[in-house]
Amino acid sequence: MEQQQAVEDPPQQSFDQAPRVLEHPQPKALSTPAFVLWGLGLTLLVVVLSLAAGSEVRLVGLLIFLPAIAASVGTVRQTQAASVWATAGAVVSVTRPGYHLDDVIALVLTLLFAGLAVVGARWRIAKDTELLRLRSTAAVIQQHILHPLPELTSQVRVDGVFEPLQEDKLFGGDIYDVAASPYGTRVLIGDVQGKGLSAVGSAFAVLGGFREAAHREPTLTGLVDVLEKSVARHNVYARHSGEPERFVTALVLSVDPLDRGTGQAVNCGHLPPFLVRDGRPPCQVGLGETGVPLGLASLVGEERSAAGFGFPPDSTLLLYTDGLSEARDRDGAFYPLRERLAALAEAAGSAPGGSAPQLARALRDDVRSFTHPHQQDDIAILTLQRLPASSRATAAAHAVVPTGPHEAGHSHSE
Repeated sequence: MEQQQAVEDPPQQSFDQAPRVLEHPQPKALSTPAFVLWGLGLTLLVVVLSLAAGSEVRLVGLLIFLPAIAASVGTVRQTQAASVWATAGAVVSVTRPGYHLDDVIALVLTLLFAGLAVVGARWRIAKDTELLRLRSTAAVIQQHILHPLPELTSQVRVDGVFEPLQEDKLFGGDIYDVAASPYGTRVLIGDVQGKGLSAVGSAFAVLGGFREAAHREPTLTGLVDVLEKSVARHNVYARHSGEPERFVTALVLSVDPLDRGTGQAVNCGHLPPFLVRDGRPPCQVGLGETGVPLGLASLVGEERSAAGFGFPPDSTLLLYTDGLSEARDRDGAFYPLRERLAALAEAAGSAPGGSAPQLARALRDDVRSFTHPHQQDDIAILTLQRLPASSRATAAAHAVVPTGPHEAGHSHSE
């Protein structure tokens, strides 16, 4: 076997991985106009209630709550402004004719609460800023354990977008990898059950098993068996250490290296891909019966099988995780993936320089708008663009034409 030599420079890494580590992340706070309107509105309410009660301005002391509220939702400067405003109201109560001792007590308490509110605001913002930095760093760490893209092999160009969710659990469960093996280009996309640091071990187990076995196992089912054993072995370690056991939904693909316009897949409880071709509506690739997720094979005792499908030149496979397909809007409606994919695929194909990576980014931007203002889960979208014969001849290939056996499959997609 002789490895093909690259005849052009390798592609630059342009994979969209957002967000990056922020140098000075800032927690969310009320905008200045909103703060002013909120403060004036609450002050007006207190004054109106005071006049309605016939106590003139005695209820102005209720403005003591302004600094506390500002400390919980505003910036330090806004909290300071609210403190000055509340103190001014308390001073008015004391300086009016016929003031009482309780007015002096209200002034003292206002000064005390104002000082505590400013201290509390500084503490809250410092904590929120530190948490933002930690979340952002965790997101980039998650990105760096994944395969850098784009990846160009003799069969396909793999690209896409990956956007981890930054939340309290810090680490999400979406994973992917690509290997240009002697048996074709092999691609993994998966989703570890749950989130957090305990899910990272399962992610490492699957990625480590894939990176080692993708180049060694001649069959796709053999590769998946290695991944199953990796997850099962990790679950044994997790059980002994008191960590929860995890399963992993995964889709493992292999593109035929013999230029027959086909591919194979083993679906371990994951979402089936879409096939996108010019002039045709996107169709979901039929992969037969879906197998159980990685880590659960011992419960069913059935061997997994590979399904073949048509993957002709100049077509694109779209792989994704449930962060895309199960995204919801404010009303709880699911993202209409099939309809939006059809519209965006047509737009990406007709745009100047339209390409598969643009389709992935268009989907990412579209689902962002659909779920605004909150992202509910990690989003991973991969595009596998089947290269035409003219491009394959000059691709920067890493794959080797196999001489050993490889699995044959039958098309279920068309």
